[in-house]
Amino acid sequence: MNGQITQEIKLGSYLRDRRAKLDPAAFGFGPARRRTPGLRREEVAQRANISPTWYTWLEQGRGGAPSADVLDRIARALLLTEVEREHLFLIGLGRPPEVRYRKGEDVTPRLQRVLDALHPSLALVKTATWDIVAWNKAAAAILTDYGALPPHQRNVLRFMFLDPSVRAAQYDWESVARFVVATFRADTARAGAAAEVAPLIEELCRLSPEFETMWRDNDVRAHGDGVKRLRHPVLGPITLEYSSFAVDGRPDLSMLVYNPTPDDRDRIKAFLDGLASPSPGSGERQG
Repeated sequence: MNGQITQEIKLGSYLRDRRAKLDPAAFGFGPARRRTPGLRREEVAQRANISPTWYTWLEQGRGGAPSADVLDRIARALLLTEVEREHLFLIGLGRPPEVRYRKGEDVTPRLQRVLDALHPSLALVKTATWDIVAWNKAAAAILTDYGALPPHQRNVLRFMFLDPSVRAAQYDWESVARFVVATFRADTARAGAAAEVAPLIEELCRLSPEFETMWRDNDVRAHGDGVKRLRHPVLGPITLEYSSFAVDGRPDLSMLVYNPTPDDRDRIKAFLDGLASPSPGSGERQG
């Protein structure tokens, strides 16, 4: 019982704090004299389409546990960010909100610089629907020249099932493909992106009987980390150790980093350095 009261007090305090930080003029509320900064309780209630009395009780810590729908409306009324919305649910209901997929904005220049700084490791960023949206030069040189493809074709499942060169590069294509399908299923379900990937799944089922069979198996796996072996057209056999990382503040993104193993690192670095070096006779004319 005391725990419930404490949670109600935390919720009320958080709501009051968020309300006080909002500018009434930004919402079209008049410049009437206000005793405290921010929106009034009835203004938040109006924006959330709930009873002013009920909202007042929530702030006073005596409204009981609100529904998820009420918290969602309050979150929108207070213009909460995703992390603030999650915190609201945790203190209001003791659990995070249900997942809802939102396609975010483009990768920031800061994140792109992180990818570039990982050279000669291969690094890329993919969405929850497994579209590749950012990469470094090493990834483009060793894996796929993503920049040469239209954005809608930069999808991991498309590469795996529809690109013969990607298939040929795998030492055990079937095992890798099953892993990709299982982790894709888990990722999209976790992100609440089932509706967004439905057209892609339908297309792949139509174009690839192998994908359709694997998809019907309903396997799920975590990406985690591991070892990837590839046949590169110039380097020959190479081995990479991969790890997957969440991008903080961007639940729609994850970063994959492929580190060359010690035995292959020097070969891969020399190959990448050779691509970056100007060929004889190139550059500006001297003299």
